[in-house]
Amino acid sequence: MTKPTKDKTTSRRRFLKVAAAGAAATVATPNIASAQGPISMRWQSTWPAKDIFHEYALDYAKKVNDMTGGDLKIEVLPAGAVVPAFGLLDAVSKGTLDGGHGVLVYHYGKQNALALWGSGPGYAMDANMLLAWHKYGGGKELLEKLYASIGANVVSFPYGPMPTQPLGWFKKPVTKAEDLQGVKFRTVGISIDVFTGLGAAVNALPGGEIVSAMDRGLLDAAEFNNASSDRILGFADVSKVCMLQSYHQNAEQFEIMFNKTKYDALPEKMKAIIAVATEAAGQDMAWKAIDRYSKDYEELQTKDKVKFYKTPDSILQKQLDIYDQVVEKKSADNPLFKEIVASQMAFAKRATQWEQDTVVNRRMAYNHYFGPNAKKKT
Repeated sequence: MTKPTKDKTTSRRRFLKVAAAGAAATVATPNIASAQGPISMRWQSTWPAKDIFHEYALDYAKKVNDMTGGDLKIEVLPAGAVVPAFGLLDAVSKGTLDGGHGVLVYHYGKQNALALWGSGPGYAMDANMLLAWHKYGGGKELLEKLYASIGANVVSFPYGPMPTQPLGWFKKPVTKAEDLQGVKFRTVGISIDVFTGLGAAVNALPGGEIVSAMDRGLLDAAEFNNASSDRILGFADVSKVCMLQSYHQNAEQFEIMFNKTKYDALPEKMKAIIAVATEAAGQDMAWKAIDRYSKDYEELQTKDKVKFYKTPDSILQKQLDIYDQVVEKKSADNPLFKEIVASQMAFAKRATQWEQDTVVNRRMAYNHYFGPNAKKKT
């Protein structure tokens, strides 16, 4: 047999060394995050630990942690653990916190146009439609422009559509707009201006402080959000009357917020996972809300003896009239506010006409199966 020449032997040895070195490098450093160890982030929500909203924040963190295989580990603390609920934006922007879970309306004091993501009638859109505007109708770019205008070093992901919120909890049923005159009332965002226009004396408080304020007489009435949160936070202990349906927060959603410096340093693959996890968590939240809110709505009536009433149409119309006045004034004072309103209205006109013409009113089906004249189903 012919022996391999010296050149061929040397070449093969060199090839084997290079291949072995490459294989060792692949085993040792499969990706950047694993080589450096997991990336840890400390977050805070704007919600009390017992609120279902904080549960949503934990759900989001778990999705990201699981989808990254532990390469990104987000820990979420409840409101007040590091900063007060209304201090989240500053804390995340400065890097005191790496991120957070809240609502854009809580930043109303920084830039009132931020409240257009959920505080108001949504121009007949529901929260899911407003999120459609955000992703496909120019809202994302406008929000980035808005945060840049106040020097906020954050990356924001609105997500998680909320159902229409109640008008609020009262000492007795509200039958006309005049019943709100002089009422010490809690709300936030542009709703502050709307309820002020209705004659209420408004006090903006975080969710965890509302019930104690009502119990001490600092508030006569208040709104927060939904049957589960309101029940968990103890609204039924201080009031037995809740007025359902309102335009003051008809299209709100949550916000996932990252410190921009921290976010920009993440690998591109991890950023893609975050985006997908945000949308997945938003849909899961909407499904969980339907299940939990309906159960608590039932138990508020059967166990807690709360009486629910529909807000009269005269009050709803008054809300719309006052909202229009508020928007006109703020648009005159704030060019970005005006730009966002125009964008929302253009999208809403098209989207809501499609919805109104296409989606069947389900009230007839509800009455057919569950109404007072429904036939007993076996």
